[in-house]
Amino acid sequence: MKNYISYSILFVSIFFFNVNFNAQEFSKLDKSPMDVSTYPASHRESNKIVKISYSRPQLKGRKMKDLVPSEKVWRTGANEACEITFYSDVNFGGKNIKKGTYSLFTIPSSKEWTIILSATLNVWGAYSYDKKEDIARVVAKVNNSKESIEAFSISFEGEKMDFKMHLGWENTIVSVPIKVSM
Repeated sequence: MKNYISYSILFVSIFFFNVNFNAQEFSKLDKSPMDVSTYPASHRESNKIVKISYSRPQLKGRKMKDLVPSEKVWRTGANEACEITFYSDVNFGGKNIKKGTYSLFTIPSSKEWTIILSATLNVWGAYSYDKKEDIARVVAKVNNSKESIEAFSISFEGEKMDFKMHLGWENTIVSVPIKVSM
C-alpha cells in the first residue's frame, strides 16, 4: 500500500509539473521586430567591422511622415533606441570614432538627415536623448528609392574597409560613408 501511495504522489507531482511547464506563456511576435545588420554581411565572416541592432517598424498603409518626427530626434526605428557597435576605429561620415557601442539617433528632414552617435546606451525610444552625450553628428543627404520600402531597413555595402551604411524606409534612402581607420 505504501508503494501505491508513493507512486501516486510521484505521478501526481510529475503531472502537475508537466502541466505547469507546458502552460508557460510566451510573448507574441513584436509588431516591429528586432533585426541585426552587419558588415561584412556574410554570416560566415566572423571578423565583423560593424553590427547594428534595431527594430523594424512597417508602413502598413501609413506614410513615413506620419510615423517619423521631422526636424526632431528620432530613435531610428521602433522601440529601444538603435545600437551600433564598431569593432575597429572608423571614420564615420568624416568623423573619427573609437571602437565601441553607441546609440544611433537621427533627425530626419526632407532634404537631409542628421545622424547622431550617442554615448547613451540601453534606452527606450528617444525620450531620454541628451545632446551632451553626443559623440558625433553627421549630415547625410536624402536620396529617393524607385520602389517603396515597407519595413524600415538598415544595410551595409562596399568593398573591404570602405563601405556605406544605408537607412531606408518608404521612398527615402540616407547613406553614410564608413572607413576603417588604420
